[in-house]
Amino acid sequence: MRIVDLVVIFLAGWLAYLWRFGEVEMLDRYLWALPLGALLAMLILPNLGIYTSWRGRVRALLIVRLISGYFLVGALLALFLFLSKAGASYSRLWVTAWIVGACFLSLLIRALSYPMINRLRMSGMNRRSVLLVGDAHSCATAVDHLKRHPEAGFDIARVLVIDDDPRHELESILHEPYRLGSPLEHDEEEVWICLPLARGEMVKQIQSSLSLSTGNVRYMPDMRDFRLINHNVSNVAELFLLDLSCSPMSGGARLVKRAEDILLSGLILMLISPLMLLLSFGVRVSSPGPIFYRQERVGLNGKPFMMLKFRSMPEDVEKHGIKWGGAKDKQVTWFGSLLRRTSMDELPQFLNVLKGDMSIVGPRPERTVFVDQFKHEIPGYMQKHMVKAGITGWAQINGWRGDTDLAKRIECDLWYLENWSAWLDVKIIFLTVFKGLANKHAY
Repeated sequence: MRIVDLVVIFLAGWLAYLWRFGEVEMLDRYLWALPLGALLAMLILPNLGIYTSWRGRVRALLIVRLISGYFLVGALLALFLFLSKAGASYSRLWVTAWIVGACFLSLLIRALSYPMINRLRMSGMNRRSVLLVGDAHSCATAVDHLKRHPEAGFDIARVLVIDDDPRHELESILHEPYRLGSPLEHDEEEVWICLPLARGEMVKQIQSSLSLSTGNVRYMPDMRDFRLINHNVSNVAELFLLDLSCSPMSGGARLVKRAEDILLSGLILMLISPLMLLLSFGVRVSSPGPIFYRQERVGLNGKPFMMLKFRSMPEDVEKHGIKWGGAKDKQVTWFGSLLRRTSMDELPQFLNVLKGDMSIVGPRPERTVFVDQFKHEIPGYMQKHMVKAGITGWAQINGWRGDTDLAKRIECDLWYLENWSAWLDVKIIFLTVFKGLANKHAY
């Protein structure tokens, strides 16, 4: 696939040139741009995990990584042309068509090849036999998943259960008899150790007993009791770490997220600047006091920042203290009521996004005093601060905002962390426009 993508980059560049200029023979300066783009692609795409084995894995993630990778290639290429002052010598339309075309061809080739590989595996070719070793429940889980995904190309050859009396439990889970393996004397292509993390010593003993096996040995820890967020396996300082709860915003993902925020927030602020001037005038004439309301909220990594909103309440409304919830009972100005029901009081937060305190999409931030309370009451509450707080989010477009169940909102926030992608952000922004601005829970 590395070779295929290299060919695709050169082919897409030539096709884009033919489309843009109607000539087959490329000018020298355009020819020199092609290896530069190929070099950037070979530096960026491997670091996104695109060329690892995708056997049995969810390939939607591969699509997201490919699109993100080519976006970064295009952005860095444009930056290089700008800094070298060579941008004026190249057609911007050609550069855009080149990168988009290369991304499309890479996706197309994979879309054609993977179904062919799946059909081969379904017909019995290119399959691997697997020996499962572990407790009854973990082995049954592995069997169930592999049966539901035959296209992954793994066949259960044997099951070796190490529990004292596993037969009844395993057969009740599988709803069919199972083949109890004999001692480890065969060389299956894959050996999967299926045990909970608490039985680490047993895992070590099984691995030692497999020292003469020539097959791939993998460990499938039973993680059903863990709350997993962006889980993966990392290699840090030659140490293998099992990521249980990690922020999705690292490496290229952080760059994509920040670029998304800068581009969109800048564009949105330019478009809504006349509206914001009008709203500022409305706030000013509706009640005495400042136009903006600054409030300390908790953001990325639990650090506080000052969040901006159009002021919708009288200036001294919180002089007797604050309390969470009860938004519909709070004193607001007549203009503030309109702002809250249409969510237009949130518009100044695009300035927070441009500054870097917030993101357009992410978990909604809460006030420091309430964070100190909720982090002890709601499981996983602080994990939502592994990404920047957002103006809108998965919880908000699903109706969990205002005086709604806080635990449900946290579940949505954690789901967002686990499933983040640039396309998910676009989806949330799109749905916010149509169903998130005016909401029955907005006061």
